[in-house]
Amino acid sequence: MNENDRPSLEKVKTLFDQCDDFENKHFANNGVVIVYLSSIIDDQKLESEIVEPISSINSTKVSDWLQKKDINQGTVLKEIKDKILSGCVAIFFHEKAYFYNVFGAELRGIEKSETETVIVGAHDAFVENAIINLSLIRTRIKSSNLKVIKLRVGEVTKSDVYVLYIDGLADMEMVEDLKTRISDIEIDSVYDTNMLSQIIDESPDSLFPQYYNTELPDVIRSKLVAGKIAVILDGSPVAISAPTNFFEFIQSPDDYNQRWLIGTSLRFLRLVAILITLTFTAAYVAVITFHYEVLPEDILLTLTESRARVPFPPLIEALLMELTIELLREAGARLPTKVGQTIGIVGGIVIGQAAVEAGFTSNILIIAVASSAIASFVLPSYNMSNAIRIVRFILILLSGFLGFFGIMLGLSFFIIHVTSLTSLKTPYFIPVSPIYVSDWKDIFIRGPYRSLRKRPVQSTTVNPVRNKMKN
Repeated sequence: MNENDRPSLEKVKTLFDQCDDFENKHFANNGVVIVYLSSIIDDQKLESEIVEPISSINSTKVSDWLQKKDINQGTVLKEIKDKILSGCVAIFFHEKAYFYNVFGAELRGIEKSETETVIVGAHDAFVENAIINLSLIRTRIKSSNLKVIKLRVGEVTKSDVYVLYIDGLADMEMVEDLKTRISDIEIDSVYDTNMLSQIIDESPDSLFPQYYNTELPDVIRSKLVAGKIAVILDGSPVAISAPTNFFEFIQSPDDYNQRWLIGTSLRFLRLVAILITLTFTAAYVAVITFHYEVLPEDILLTLTESRARVPFPPLIEALLMELTIELLREAGARLPTKVGQTIGIVGGIVIGQAAVEAGFTSNILIIAVASSAIASFVLPSYNMSNAIRIVRFILILLSGFLGFFGIMLGLSFFIIHVTSLTSLKTPYFIPVSPIYVSDWKDIFIRGPYRSLRKRPVQSTTVNPVRNKMKN
């Protein structure tokens, strides 16, 4: 069956054969037939706006009624099929097909984000419906320059994808590049923007996310105003933006909602947290295995007493404890919220204390592992936190075989890899590599608003000036 054929009732019935939620009603008084999917329509709207009016008119008045502005004629079979799948009722009269939107599927209401906590600022988060998500952005950016391009991905699911940008701010070459990448996807289904971002990544085998993902409309607004591009997928409560860089993943909306000195101190704290979670446990393994001489005598004696009963070499000891912490973390994330919190706290205390008393580990390692785990929670981005955790295990292994040299080797490869990545063909480690010192005032610090005069260099925007306030 050719989907470009003229629509007919028989062809539509054939397309939806063996769909038990496919309904059709025939009106004997005028010959009108309506068809729809009962699972995604609003029954009350269908009854009041379609069934009752059609039931009360004869065949001579149907044509006039069909001229209502919200009722449109479908010219090809594919259009009618897509409209029915989108929650429209199809109306057949005198071998012509019309459609009217009666969508009414149950949707989740707007709530707080469970993964991105905002202390000071807006708390509403995206939901699984793309139209609602677009409305959250439209209400925040009241400009006709906010452009929305609708695409479709998934050979089977036909999921709607919306590409958003602000005309006059975004680089149109980047917009076209992103549109092309999405349009060229050939896959049965794309059901989440995190999946979409992996498909269109330039380095899909890297640990590090190359598209910024968020559930917060305020964050997407800031990205769009900065000259970047956003993508929303119907069915996903997460939006992505590009181009992005490594340092965006250590920023939080709270940085901009508080005094600039407080925002700056929080960013420094996150940078320190990355260093702690990467190196604390690895440094313990390196010192115990190769570098006793770097410790003061008092600390060395304490460490020796602590490890006197431990039967494992430092590398195995550290890997066992890190693995235990990861198991507790994953269990806490998968269990219901209240139970998960209990498992994380009680499990950590009980297992840690029991392991020390049984002589399976030293109490100093418990401190190092706990500090690394806590520091990893400081990062606002869950995806970046996961990547950093994997790098931590690599550094622990290297430190167990090569000591401090292994740690430095691992950190060197980490920096080399990150600086080699790109996001929409722009450097991932910008503005450090390549260096743009002017952007550092909104990377390592959160400068006063009066000093944030230009948009990020990475956006390659045609309108770089965003702040014309005088000092």
